[in-house]
Amino acid sequence: MIEILTGSALNTVQDLGRTGFMNLGISHGGAMDRLAMAHGNILLGNPPDAAGIEVAFFPFRLRFHAPTSFALTGARTTARLDDLALPPDWAMTAQAGQTLSLGTPTCGARAYVSFAGGLDVPIKLGSRSTDLKGGFGGFQGRALQRGDRLDCLPADGAPPLPPHGFGLARRTILPAREDALHIRVLPAAEYASFTTGAQHRFVTQDWQVSARANRAGYQFDGTAPLALSRPLNLFSHGIVPGTVQVPPAGMPIVQMADANTCGGYPKIATVIAPDLRLLAQAPVGTTVRFVAVTHAEAVAAVRDGARALADLSRSIGALRGTLAIRPHPVSTRPS
Repeated sequence: MIEILTGSALNTVQDLGRTGFMNLGISHGGAMDRLAMAHGNILLGNPPDAAGIEVAFFPFRLRFHAPTSFALTGARTTARLDDLALPPDWAMTAQAGQTLSLGTPTCGARAYVSFAGGLDVPIKLGSRSTDLKGGFGGFQGRALQRGDRLDCLPADGAPPLPPHGFGLARRTILPAREDALHIRVLPAAEYASFTTGAQHRFVTQDWQVSARANRAGYQFDGTAPLALSRPLNLFSHGIVPGTVQVPPAGMPIVQMADANTCGGYPKIATVIAPDLRLLAQAPVGTTVRFVAVTHAEAVAAVRDGARALADLSRSIGALRGTLAIRPHPVSTRPS
């Protein structure tokens, strides 16, 4: 069992989301950075859809009430298990009474805490993820609050972790704060309805992630708005995570994990799936440059990502099976 020691409206139980219900107005949901959550589950030998905690508000603290193996992935934070400093992308076992704390990220925006076996919360419509708009799923259909206690499912005989734990040899890629974040996009249905100048500005102008960015959508600020070549009257139609809409003010909105399932704003582009997680890790104020790619390039990126994840799963599985893992030097000195 774990106990939440810090509450926030932004920290929730998530898995990889629920599929097949967008026609009923139910968002896909799930982890904003699906790759980071998958990495945590791989480190622990969990099923890929095991539920963990998405942390978007810091500092965050929890206490373990029983020996529990856990993994930290996603945003780089000053993470500690009691006084023991933990590296990023790391898995180890906590003892009863120990406290895990995550400080403000130095890179990225969302951290993920995964647990051996996954969190034991009810499955709703095929997923354990929290739907804040609908008020269901996750832990009582809401964000985690101080004093909440959650159990973990059985770990199904996964081999124990080495005493000092182990982690990924190659760190999960996160946006660098000092550089513009390049996000690859494909043209969407109404792309041709924007002026030539707007099409050009969309991929050449720097955009900043505004304070109006959340799990439903990321709104952007730019120096020049995007204009249509003629007025459009669109019926509300289906949209998905990654859809880039342009409301009348001319500033783009990218639909995220909790995207609306329909909308009437014209669509200029779609963010390709592998880059949506990078956007999810971009803090407010991050400079973003949209980069146009071909359909073939987008498909290749998706396949490369799936292949890399499968290779990682196999290699970590082999290492866990033999426990032939070289411990990472972990500092016990406060920093």
